[in-house]
Amino acid sequence: MESLFDAAARCLAAGEIEAKLHLTRQTAQAWRDGLLSLQSPGKPEPVEEPGRPMKPALVAPVDVPKRRLNTKEGLAALIHAITHIEFNAVNLAWDAVYRFHDLPQAFYSDWITVAVEEAYHFQLLRQRLNELGSDYGDFPAHNGLWGMATRTAFDPLVRMALVPRVLEARGLDVTPGMIQRLRQAGDEKTVAVLEIIWRDEIGHVAIGSHWFQYLCRQRGLDPEQTFHTLVGQYFSGQVLGPFHYEARQQAGFSVAELKALEQMGSAKAQGGNTAR
Repeated sequence: MESLFDAAARCLAAGEIEAKLHLTRQTAQAWRDGLLSLQSPGKPEPVEEPGRPMKPALVAPVDVPKRRLNTKEGLAALIHAITHIEFNAVNLAWDAVYRFHDLPQAFYSDWITVAVEEAYHFQLLRQRLNELGSDYGDFPAHNGLWGMATRTAFDPLVRMALVPRVLEARGLDVTPGMIQRLRQAGDEKTVAVLEIIWRDEIGHVAIGSHWFQYLCRQRGLDPEQTFHTLVGQYFSGQVLGPFHYEARQQAGFSVAELKALEQMGSAKAQGGNTAR
């Protein structure tokens, strides 16, 4: 029987878009059918860059084009930025499966489900880009999400704390505002896509919260204190609010965690540590 870890590595390495989407669906079905084992073929290899198409060009975040909604190109640039996040999220989900061994079977089922849903989000957004006369790769993008994946590759607890619960959770805060602006601009098609994504992303962040808390319990750590420590270590001066309390609480955040994040944001605004 083939190892799930080998199958996940193939999904991660696939560079052509259609190949990655096909392998994602195929691997998820094989897992559901009981055709993949959790036998480890060896230690996971470092993945400096996952498979991706030649475009988009990757640039610094400050060089990503401005996303103003009053022009067709501006709308396409906004949708492209979200499409890129979703493509990265497919790779992040498969990396969680590939990289972290000896965890409960449910861990792998959860992240395979996330990979499938992120691939679906990518397809919805790409279709919307096509309707606007653009495609994925037409605008530059940045690589911040994957950069944090490489920094957290050494420990699933750190990965669960910082990628789902900080970087991806930011979408829970900002997506409702984007939906409101797009609705005001009369773009109900994009609104419908973002509403699907926002609903699913609450579930994805909740999965990250669940496994972060599980790993804390396994190690005898206090989840709230551990989260605060890790955020301070990795995101000094970069934690942005305001936070969508309802969505984040649905996704497994405690009120104490949200208050601590707000205090960190206030420290930045008042000239606190802004080291990167």
